Amino acid sequence: MKRVSPVILCGGSGSRLWPLSRAGFPKQFLALSGERSMFQHAHARLNSLGGKDVETLETVIVTNEDHRFLVLDQLRDVEPPKAIVILEPESRNTAPALTLAALQVSERHGDSILIVTPSDQVIKDEEAYSRALHKAIGAAESGCIVVLGVVPDKPETGYGYIKRTGEEKLHGEFVVEAFAEKPSAQLAMTYLLSGEYCWNSGMLLVKASVWLQALEKFRSDIALSVKNAWLARYQDGSFIRPDKAAFSLVPIDSIDYAVMERCPGSSIPICMLPLDAGWSDLGAWDAVWEAGVKDECGNVTQGDTLIADTANTIVHATNRLVAVVGVQNLVIVETADVVLVADRHNSQQVKLLVNKLEESKRPELALHRKVHRPWGWYDSIDESDRFKVKRIMVKPGASLSLQKHQHRAEHWIVVKGTATVTCGERVSELNENQSVYIPLGEKHRLENLGADNLEIIEVQTGSYLGEDDIVRFEDAYGRVPKS
Repeated sequence: MKRVSPVILCGGSGSRLWPLSRAGFPKQFLALSGERSMFQHAHARLNSLGGKDVETLETVIVTNEDHRFLVLDQLRDVEPPKAIVILEPESRNTAPALTLAALQVSERHGDSILIVTPSDQVIKDEEAYSRALHKAIGAAESGCIVVLGVVPDKPETGYGYIKRTGEEKLHGEFVVEAFAEKPSAQLAMTYLLSGEYCWNSGMLLVKASVWLQALEKFRSDIALSVKNAWLARYQDGSFIRPDKAAFSLVPIDSIDYAVMERCPGSSIPICMLPLDAGWSDLGAWDAVWEAGVKDECGNVTQGDTLIADTANTIVHATNRLVAVVGVQNLVIVETADVVLVADRHNSQQVKLLVNKLEESKRPELALHRKVHRPWGWYDSIDESDRFKVKRIMVKPGASLSLQKHQHRAEHWIVVKGTATVTCGERVSELNENQSVYIPLGEKHRLENLGADNLEIIEVQTGSYLGEDDIVRFEDAYGRVPKS
């Protein structure tokens, strides 16, 4: 029986899919088609591998502080939900992230096979993917690092490439001769016509011991510094946290640069197994169009849309009707606070807009108008000088922290469900159409003890209405600073 440990690397911001993907809610958590997000699909695919000769252990997810509650929230909706979540204190790229997972698996399960995947990819043919993984598991069992190389169908310049060599091995894998950077259009065509190159998918299978051995050989500094941070880790509810100070000393490097590209010709065996399963990393809006279900004119639509005399265009509506007429080859994306219009063939250039947003420190870079929290969400409906209006949803059994504000007062009106409100020393229950006033500086808490979602309208008034004007005293989600 082969034992495998799924590892999902859940970092990154997906900035080329702005404005839908943002730093606070990146693309891996978006449901770009259907009900599930790419992260949820990745988890489900890896946990469907069990069989007579494969035992699938719990998933190890490596993510960051900002996305920890998004991960937990989306895990609740998938089966099986059991997973281990490791929080990186700060991003140090993928090599340290994978090393954290390998250390966790080694301690808990010994030398099982890590099946490593990014969280933001699309696989159309899941049966073909599963067959390829079972072959790759066999190859990894022998001690080889196995990379899944996507069989190219066009001269793509946006991906790295892997060159294979020699004859097909026992499990369908080939020895890797070299890795190649993103090529020019002419070189990409040469790669395609040669039949010797595949796209680098970023997915690999490797025994935990083999990864740690390879990292020690090629980047002993990363191996040592990650181990130091891991040894000083602590458990925080659902999360494992490596030591922050020690992790800040970890060198930044990717899996490819730190290990993979150094393996060919070394004592660390590396091979590639071709994957032909309708793979895409959805790196830009043009890739979303490529992967989408098209109408007879080549259009891909999502949400409330109305289209006439339009071809080869992607239209994504989030909040309202988007009507399009007489255009072609466009990307049109509408959210509550942003509308993007771009040439589909130049959709990679959305990163230029993201850079401008960053330079000007605009809030649309990081957060949507609707912001998800571990207890539910809030939607900032309107604001001006000295007032802000929010719609707030609290999930059943959830509560906000016991808190106060230094610069604002709040007025809550219940519009759905039943609210349990703490205001100073008084605890009261409010039903629909009832309200309460929270004076400036008063300790307060909002709870939903019912079985249905609670919704309120919050009106804030005061001299400063920023989200950082919160002093927390108690919190169910570990957000009270340690004394």
